[in-house]
Parts: sequence; C-alpha cells; structure tokens
Amino acid sequence: MLAFAGLGASFMQTIVLPIQSQLPELIGVTRDDAAWVITATLVAGAVTTPIAGRLGDMYGKRRIAMALLMIQVVGAVVAALSDSLVPLIVGRALQGMAMGVIPLGISILRDVLPPRRLGTGIALVSATLGVGAALGLPLSAVIAENADWRAVFWVAAALALVALGLFGMIVPPSTLRVAARLDVPGIAGLAIGLLAVLIAVSRGGEWGWTDPRILIIGLGGLAVLVAWGVLELRVRDPLVDLRVSARPAVLLTNLASLAMGFALFASNVVFPQLLELPASTGIGLGQSLLTSSLALAPAGLVMMAMSPLAGRLERRSGPKPLLVAGAAVIAVSYAVALVLHHEVWQLVLVNAIIGVGIGLGYAAMPALIMQAVPPHETGAANGLNALMRSLGTSSAAAVIGAVLARSAVGEGTGPSAEGFITTLVIGLVASLACLVLAAVIPRVAAGPAGERTALPGPERGPGAGPGRGPFGGPAGTLET
Repeated sequence: MLAFAGLGASFMQTIVLPIQSQLPELIGVTRDDAAWVITATLVAGAVTTPIAGRLGDMYGKRRIAMALLMIQVVGAVVAALSDSLVPLIVGRALQGMAMGVIPLGISILRDVLPPRRLGTGIALVSATLGVGAALGLPLSAVIAENADWRAVFWVAAALALVALGLFGMIVPPSTLRVAARLDVPGIAGLAIGLLAVLIAVSRGGEWGWTDPRILIIGLGGLAVLVAWGVLELRVRDPLVDLRVSARPAVLLTNLASLAMGFALFASNVVFPQLLELPASTGIGLGQSLLTSSLALAPAGLVMMAMSPLAGRLERRSGPKPLLVAGAAVIAVSYAVALVLHHEVWQLVLVNAIIGVGIGLGYAAMPALIMQAVPPHETGAANGLNALMRSLGTSSAAAVIGAVLARSAVGEGTGPSAEGFITTLVIGLVASLACLVLAAVIPRVAAGPAGERTALPGPERGPGAGPGRGPFGGPAGTLET
C-alpha cells in the first residue's frame, strides 16, 4: 500500500513530459512560461518533503500522508479543469506536494515492521521514487497520443483517490509522536529559501546564470537559508534538528544522496534526447516519444525487482555496503555508456544497469538515516534526505540541460556528440562522488534501523489514555 501511494506521487513528476512541447500552443503561452508547469511540481515537492516529515513526527505520519494525498487529488482535478496557465501551475504545484508521501511511508515502516522485514520494505518504497517516474512516462505518452491532454490529470486523480482509500483502510494510525511546538518561522524560512534556490537552479540554464533575476533570487534564497539555519539552532523545537543533521553519518549520507540523485537524473535528461533526436544529427537514434519512453521503462521495473534482493543484502551486510555497491554500479553504467550509445538496445541495457544501482542505493539511504537518528525524528530526517535527492535531480536538470544546449552547433540542430559525451562524463563524476562519500560514512554504534525505541511523550493514537506512553506504558518512560 505504501509503495502504491509512492508510485502515484512520483508519477506526478513525469505525466506532463509527453505534452511539454505542445503546452505553449494548447494553453496559448510562451515556451518559457509553459516550463513553469514542470518547475512548479519539482519545487513544490522539494519544499514540502522535509516539512511534511516533521509534521508527521508531531501529528502522525498516516494523518499527514493522507492529507498530502487529498491535496494531490485536488491538484489533479484543478489541472484537469484548467484552460490557462495560472490554474494549471497551481494544480501542478499541489500535485507535487504529494512527494512527501514517500519519506513518510518509509518512516511508517520503521514504526510498524519488525527489523527482519524492514530492509525489504524500505527498498520497495524507496524504489517508487524511480519506478513511478520511469513507468509513468510511457503511460502518459499513450494517454496523450490517444486522448485529450487533460486526461492524464484525470488518471492521476483516480490513482490518488485509490491510494487515499487504501491508505485509510490498511495503514495503521501512528502512535509514535513527539510532543513539540510547531516551528512556524522555521517552516516559512525553509520554504522561502528553498523556493528561491530551486527556482534559480531550475531556471538558470534557460535565463542564463548571470541573469540579474537568477542572481537576486538565488543569492537571496541562500541568505534566507543561512538565517533559517541560525534560527533553527536557537529554537527549542526546530523544524530540522541541524545538530543531528550535522552528525557525520547523517551528513555524509545526505551528500551521497544528492550526488546519486544528480547521477540518476542526468541519465533521465540525456537518454531521451539521444533516443529522440533525428538520425541525421549523427548522434540521435530517431525514435518516437512513445518508443523512447518504452525503452527507458525497464529501469523502473529493475528498481522494483531489486527490492527483495536489496532487503536481503541490507540484513546481511548493512546499508553502507549497499550504498557503496549502488554507486559503483551506476559509475560502471556511465563508463559503459561512454562507449555504447549508438543503438537503442545499448541505451536500454545501460539504463537498466543504472536501475540496479539506484535500486540498491535508494534502499540503503533511509536505512542509514534511521540508524543515525532517534525514532522521534525519523520523519523529519527522511524528509531532509529526500530533499537532498530532489536537490540533486533539480541540479542535474539545470546543469545537464545547460551543457546540452550550449553544445548545439546551429539553430534547430540539437546537441552535439561532444555535448552528450560531456554530460555522460558529468554523470560518471557524480556517481564516483557518491561512491567516495558512501565509502567514508562512519558506522553507527546505535541499534539497527528497525529498533523502535520511543522517547518520552504522551501517546495520541487510537486507544491512548491520558498519561500513557507511545507503546502503552507510563508517560515519561523509555520503551522498546
């Protein structure tokens, strides 16, 4: 159930891609304005994820996840009924907020699964970050080619409604919560700072990195984030405990997550263009959008198939070797791609290998985080980790897009062969950076990720009585 909800949330990231080139004509706007339909979803997801994690720790992960699914339904309906740019952007932003469901789902697993099953569960839910995007692209391409363009949003609304209903029926209420005040200034500071930085990163390649708008928005966002960090260190109940986040195990895992997110999305930008560019360019393979989408879909299936294996490997050797292995596999795949990129089957093979690496790496990251943080901060810590992956993907979209655009040898010719090789080298460097960071993550002396140790605080789940602890004992005691 948690995996299905995650699939629906990650599906939101790609449903518009098949009609992206047609949007300016469909809603009567410029290409630059139409790009905000994509940007709004990515930015909203990245901003919402760490905030939703903290709210889940405080008010119940199931409750917050269901609220996000309801917002996803509303967003899909708004987008489906839109015939102009502004409501479409609003609807897409609301859909993007559903990305917070994935780290919340991972945190719920820690609360409800025994340690022996936790690794497999984490691997499955983590894989949905890539699986939903990979499988959603061909599905939305088929819908776009055979129905009205708004139909993709009605399908998205239906998926979200099904996920919401199943969530309410199957997922148990959260009983492990932290009693704390809501850090409203922290939420506002993080949202404003991230919003500005992500807009600058996502639009920098198109507007130009020295454009005054990019400089003002980007530097202003960084200044807000610095002020936010100072504030978070001083408040009693911070949105994000930066002292915990600065622990070497957490910090290095988050940096590795950023690098792996970059490596993943670099391939998502490069391979579709290689497949779809006309063969006359000397580098493209001349495939249709639907064929290209189907060629890249096996990576998502591989990620899903890797979940049981990743869970067993995590139980046997721990999450750190899993992350190291995942980064190494991705690095090998990029090295192979530098040589094998002239046939469709070669890109299918390379992308499937990348899926193996992502399946291993994404299974390891939440387990590493949960080993290093106390149970009452699981949601916020997983949300921050998901944010780092989002920053990696957003940065990759901007950097790889800019490199490919600048490599074009003429108007309408598309990127050059040298541009594609450069982007593959950048992806290789990002995966190697992830490998190095993963290798130096220190081992955590605390209990395993599956250990469910409750901190003092009143239970607020069903059946809780006044003054009772998270697992039924007296408030103020530690229980496992």
